[in-house]
Amino acid sequence: MAKKGKNKKTIKHDDVEQKPEENKKDNKNEQKLDKKVYEKELGNLQVELVKLQEWIKDQGLKVVVIFEGRDAAGKGGVIKRITESLNPRNVRVVALPAPTEREKTQWYFQRYVAHLPAAGEIVLFDRSWYNRAGVEKVMGFCTEEEYREFLRSVPEFERMLVRSGTLIIKYWFSVSDEEQEKRFEDRIKNPTKRWKLSPMDLQSRSKWVEYSKAKDQMFAHTDIKQVPWYVVNADDKKKARLNCIHHLLSLIPYQDLTPDPIELPPRQKEEGYVRPPITDQSFVAEVY
Repeated sequence: MAKKGKNKKTIKHDDVEQKPEENKKDNKNEQKLDKKVYEKELGNLQVELVKLQEWIKDQGLKVVVIFEGRDAAGKGGVIKRITESLNPRNVRVVALPAPTEREKTQWYFQRYVAHLPAAGEIVLFDRSWYNRAGVEKVMGFCTEEEYREFLRSVPEFERMLVRSGTLIIKYWFSVSDEEQEKRFEDRIKNPTKRWKLSPMDLQSRSKWVEYSKAKDQMFAHTDIKQVPWYVVNADDKKKARLNCIHHLLSLIPYQDLTPDPIELPPRQKEEGYVRPPITDQSFVAEVY
């Protein structure tokens, strides 16, 4: 039997998103997490994530985890660390593109509903229906009436999902202006990361204050008791990943269903079997 379930605790988002200048200075001087310590802690947490996934599958739970935040806040990084040790049959990452012309005519939540979990599944939304409260609002992709209707509807939509047995966990990754700029510069210089930087990301830099106001409005209307927002201080990527995964594990009490050690049966003997000539097969060139 393993896990001690901890009580939910809502983190005060204002304390994280809007730090006094002296606190910002102190945070810059915080000691970086040692790489070996980080990898050891991450490994331990990933073992617990496997146990959690087995429990969710065994109990037929339906879990939705939403990751929101500014561009380059580290959402993708933590999602990658959560999923890399899990069974892809029971965990899915949903990162939807911009809606099609047809989808724009549908009920706003319709295209998201199609990706909700069945029993025993975990779905991680890399951005979600909260696009309407962020980029759509700030960049003018929705009308003021559509925006107001979203703010009215989303609490009831999420309460309905909770009543139907779906657990929804919402994370906001909070990153400072300075750290976001640093990560953007890193993406520009690194060819393997440049695809992460879209024209929309660049435009968002010029609308930093508008995004802040939109986030505040989103929290005011959707930080509800049944589905609260949890804020992750994301200026330090490694710490953010560990803190987020640790917190996620604390929200779902689970038991260790790890199967007993497996004993391999003896391999069948090759009696009566003749391997075909190696020359009949096409091998990958051993360049390395």
